[in-house]
Amino acid sequence: MAGLLTATLQKAGCVIGDIDAKDGSGRTPLLWAAENEHEAVVRLLLDTGEVDIDAKYNSGRTPLSRAAEKGYEAVVRLLLDTGKVDIDAKDNFGQTPLSWAAENGHEAVVRLLLDTGKVDVDAKDNIGRTPLSWAALKGHEAVVWLLLDTGKVDVDAKDSKYSQTPLSWAAENGYEAVIRLLLDTGKVDVDAKDEDGQTPLLWAAENGYETVVRLLLDTGKVDIDAKNKDGQTPLLWAAKNGHGTVVRLLLDTGKVDIDAKDDSGRTLLSWAAEKGYEAVVNLLQ
Repeated sequence: MAGLLTATLQKAGCVIGDIDAKDGSGRTPLLWAAENEHEAVVRLLLDTGEVDIDAKYNSGRTPLSRAAEKGYEAVVRLLLDTGKVDIDAKDNFGQTPLSWAAENGHEAVVRLLLDTGKVDVDAKDNIGRTPLSWAALKGHEAVVWLLLDTGKVDVDAKDSKYSQTPLSWAAENGYEAVIRLLLDTGKVDVDAKDEDGQTPLLWAAENGYETVVRLLLDTGKVDIDAKNKDGQTPLLWAAKNGHGTVVRLLLDTGKVDIDAKDDSGRTLLSWAAEKGYEAVVNLLQ
């Protein structure tokens, strides 16, 4: 095969030199082929037995890292089948191939990596995010399920940038299916607070995600009047942003403090009145 590759390159008028020669970006021919899904070329290069399979370019990315990020299942399989790749190689951002695949929702690639039995499923990047954190943040339900199914992930892992858990990220962004999966583990802290004191319920109420609020309330474990660093409760957030259906849900529990004040001394009626949210004001009377 090495001879075939050499002959092919010579026929194309190329001068055969260093098979791992790097360009200005630090990329080798294998890196270029891998990140552009040229499966046949990747196979030819690997069959020479001479390529540096883990060569990194300037941002610290390997061929496996790039193929995993882009979801190129066949290329990932070829690289894994060599048995020589560093499966947990971290780039300059601290992300592993699994982290990239999880962030981008590439279920088949995540499955391939997990099936090796060699990946660190909870590897943290430079901002403390795990593959589960990334998958929850982006709403990739199938990937979240695969990671939870390993039984090895820290379901409440907080990142170091915002101190948010996977549940917090999913609640902030309204990913109902992901929230169900996380709650079904029975292991999540439903009231975990981030750096601003926001709980998952506070995030869901602020952004008006009625179904998410309902899911969290149905656990029977949430602090319904939890306050963030500005003294805002879920009900205050919902009223302030005019989310009438969420306001109604919270009021229907019969457990919320309707006279709660934030750190500026404002009540929910005060906020709703200022913003002109007639429907919310009616609910509060």
